[in-house]
Amino acid sequence: MKFIENGSVTTPAGFTASGYHCGIRKSQKKKDISLIFCEKRCAAAAVYTRNLVKGAPLTVTKNNISDGYAQAVICNSGNANTCNADGVEKAEITCNVLAEKLGIDKNDIIIGSTGVIGQPINIDAILSGINPLISTLSKDGSGAAEGIMTTDTVKKSFAVEFEIDGKKAYIGGIAKGSGMINPHMATMLCFVTTDVSITPALLHEALVYAVNRSLNMVNIDGDTSTNDMMSVMASGLAGNKTITEKNADYELFRDALFALSVKIAKAIAKDGEGATKLIIAAVRNCKSEECAEILADSVVSSSLVKAAMFGADANWGRVLCALGYAGEDIDVSKINVSFISPAGKTDVCKNGAGIPFSEDIAKEILSCDEITIDIDMQSGDAHAEAYGCDLTYDYVKINGDYRT
Repeated sequence: MKFIENGSVTTPAGFTASGYHCGIRKSQKKKDISLIFCEKRCAAAAVYTRNLVKGAPLTVTKNNISDGYAQAVICNSGNANTCNADGVEKAEITCNVLAEKLGIDKNDIIIGSTGVIGQPINIDAILSGINPLISTLSKDGSGAAEGIMTTDTVKKSFAVEFEIDGKKAYIGGIAKGSGMINPHMATMLCFVTTDVSITPALLHEALVYAVNRSLNMVNIDGDTSTNDMMSVMASGLAGNKTITEKNADYELFRDALFALSVKIAKAIAKDGEGATKLIIAAVRNCKSEECAEILADSVVSSSLVKAAMFGADANWGRVLCALGYAGEDIDVSKINVSFISPAGKTDVCKNGAGIPFSEDIAKEILSCDEITIDIDMQSGDAHAEAYGCDLTYDYVKINGDYRT
């Protein structure tokens, strides 16, 4: 298994993509609508936000792919199409027009939106972008990753290559996410493609497995968006024997999807609004995987831990504090904590108590842009990671006038 340089949703066989500026966003320099298309009908699956306030596109997508199949994805940025009386109607109009122009069934379309909540979406702008999107579909398709960005500072586009049933296969994905991130389902918006042949039911199971252990472990600011969705389409063009049961081929595909999801999760966390550092909370030797996940999420979600990482302050007491209020029955007297980065490693807590360490060395370690908080529970063999970022002044600046 290896990651492909400049990989994307167009890396798997059968897929093309494009991005365009249709006028939803004020800046004409920024693409604000994206299209992903497959030459054949695909097995499809998706997971959605747990927020009870849901964007209209999620409702339409869920209905469209209830049969387990799709052939195209369309997504706009700049407007969430959420809390609008005519939101579902406009999302359905978009699907109808796109389907007619692509020559596919209107129910074979995944639709997403991201941006400001509660503002009417400009359907005329969206419809004006459909012809340009179709005419510029290509295997390059790099504009699709740009068209779904909001406050993101970098495009998030990846692909992984692996061999299955003696055939070379790929999984590719693009994502957006920088703020309002505490998913508990997937990520803000993530669209994945693969050329593996697999049934819709097993595709969904693999997606849930990967999401729960990667993208569900991301926390930027504790807010769960209204429009979170991760979808995957499988063209089957790799030529492998269709995966119809949970055999070795299924596990290989599932693990490749998980690897891609972790890559995306880390990219989202590192690009958190105003962030300067990627923070990984790694809990190991825990009594169960569920417990490890809860503890890791509690640490990476702590505003005090995040602020300490911004200031390169080895305030390990905040880590123990976050572990203590996570709601799990743990033995605090067994916990060891270390801080790790490319600059080195420093142990700061052993068996639940502080130990001598160099503040200067610790500051050097915590000044790097990727930091792992290593937490050894000494209580079992389960482990989990959660991904987040530091809390900076710029986060407040960005969100203080986001709407205006």
